[in-house]
Amino acid sequence: MDAAKGKRQERKAQRLHHEILVAYRTVDGFITDWAVNISKGGLFVNTRTPLPVGSQVRLIVSLPDAAFPFDLQGKVSWVNEFDNASNLVPGMGIEFVDIDDEKRGRIAAFVDKLQKDLPEPPQSKR
Repeated sequence: MDAAKGKRQERKAQRLHHEILVAYRTVDGFITDWAVNISKGGLFVNTRTPLPVGSQVRLIVSLPDAAFPFDLQGKVSWVNEFDNASNLVPGMGIEFVDIDDEKRGRIAAFVDKLQKDLPEPPQSKR
C-alpha cells in the first residue's frame, strides 16, 4: 500500500482468516481488538479507529496454541477507514518488523497449521 494514500501493496504472504486477540499501544494506552486474519508477515486488526499509515506499533498477540501472549513490533502498512466508500471492513494492516527467529517460527507454525486445517476446495466437474 502506498503510505501516502493508503493504497495496498502486493502481499508477501498468504493471509488466513482466523480471529486472534491482540492488544496494541496508542497514545491513550493499550487497546484490545481482534485480528481477523494473519500471515507469516503480518496481520489485519479490525478497528474503527486505525492508526495512521507508518505508525510503529507494539503488539501483544495471543495465539490459541500458546500458553502465554507474546509481544511483537509492527508498522501500519495500510488502513481501511470506518465508513469507507468501498464498504471494506475498517481496520489496519500491520506488518511485523524486527521479529526474532523464535517468534517468527511460532507464527509460521501457527499459520502452517491453519493452512493444513483449511477444507480442500471443491473439485470442478468436467
